[in-house]
Amino acid sequence: MGLITIIYPQSGKKWENEVDLIFLIRIFVYSGIYPEDKRPCMNFLSGEYECKLDPKGRLVLPAKIKANLPEESGNQVVLTRGFEPCLVLYPQAAWKVIYDKVASLNEFNEEYRNFQRNFFRGNTEVELDSAGRFILPRTMVRYAEIEKEVIVVGLGNRVEIWNPDKYEDFLIKDQQGFSSLAQKFLGDQPLIEPGI
Repeated sequence: MGLITIIYPQSGKKWENEVDLIFLIRIFVYSGIYPEDKRPCMNFLSGEYECKLDPKGRLVLPAKIKANLPEESGNQVVLTRGFEPCLVLYPQAAWKVIYDKVASLNEFNEEYRNFQRNFFRGNTEVELDSAGRFILPRTMVRYAEIEKEVIVVGLGNRVEIWNPDKYEDFLIKDQQGFSSLAQKFLGDQPLIEPGI
């Protein structure tokens, strides 16, 4: 097996952030550099799905989303309020990373306490039943203005649950603007070249 060379064509930057680290881990996993028993959990939640709540207020996770939940999370997931008017569902492992970061903020700093209070309010652990269903708490349904129909969107480490009308309001409509954002955020990503 050859080596992998990571090249930033324009800047020569080194791995500096979580996105880069995840990208590097994916390279190692897919290239076989990581031994199979040492590989990190690499479940990616993706796709956009139109779903409906059942009469009891339960949502069935799309099969592809449910299949990509990490095994170590079991049927336990964490549901939170999003920063936008949506709900966010995290597998336990992904939530633990965020929880640890927010919980470690200095409780003697008023600004940190205020952030923690608002960030953690209303978060709830939910358990998926054997069909992949879970109940959306009424307070969260009101927050996201969810009625019967929802859009479920996989975003890598998390899933967003939207009122379809609100979701449309938060999508980029201008393709040129979207292209500019792609260049801004991804234009400096490395090329992967197999070494000899």
